[in-house]
Amino acid sequence: MDFTDQVAVVTGGAQGIGEAVARRLRELGARVALWDMDLALARQTAEAIGARAFPCDVADLASVEAALAATEAALGPADVLVNAAGIAGPNAPVHEYDPAAWAQVIAVNLTGTFNTNRAVVGGMRARGYGRIVNVASVAGKEGNPNASAYSASKAGVIGFTKSLAKEHADVDVAVNCVTPAAARTRIFAQMSEEHIAYMLSKIPRGRFLRVDEAAETIAFAASRANSFTTGAAFDLSGGRATY
Repeated sequence: MDFTDQVAVVTGGAQGIGEAVARRLRELGARVALWDMDLALARQTAEAIGARAFPCDVADLASVEAALAATEAALGPADVLVNAAGIAGPNAPVHEYDPAAWAQVIAVNLTGTFNTNRAVVGGMRARGYGRIVNVASVAGKEGNPNASAYSASKAGVIGFTKSLAKEHADVDVAVNCVTPAAARTRIFAQMSEEHIAYMLSKIPRGRFLRVDEAAETIAFAASRANSFTTGAAFDLSGGRATY
């Protein structure tokens, strides 16, 4: 995998899976732009790995478009988008779920995916090349109890990815997603210990995903080497979902 002379945008790149992907893409030669709401943390990460940080709220289309314009001015057009920004939301049964929390999770995870993909894919198509990888979740395949907003938003990401991939399958623009099991990142702070234990109990591997493992799969899906597969959900669930 060689990303020399390519520009890669990683949303949620300040930490977690996004940071691991950004680090791996830098190692493979990409010029990397980190888009994140936490600009201070994004700048720290960018300095550590040799990337550039840009403020971005993926739920706000104007913010996404401004981040893209700043990225293009500094680094050039985006060849790769890894959309890793996301939130978990609270753990509660549907009849007790806060409607405002529901709206926020959908806005960040699903509408944020629409906004970021929409912003870059037109340029990719016009230039005849692009790779998009959206970070969904095994929860989008299987559904987790007491996490209806998160499960629904990630199921939406999978469906959205398949639809967008078919729109651009006639050119060298691949749009895929990954469906990871839980990784021990800062997102765990949004979850109850009971819910974390439930997720671990469902992983046949008997452990949580490591972010470097996710980064390897995502780097392949985002590379020129992935020249045929589009509209796929690359599974990272440790055997929980074998489809």
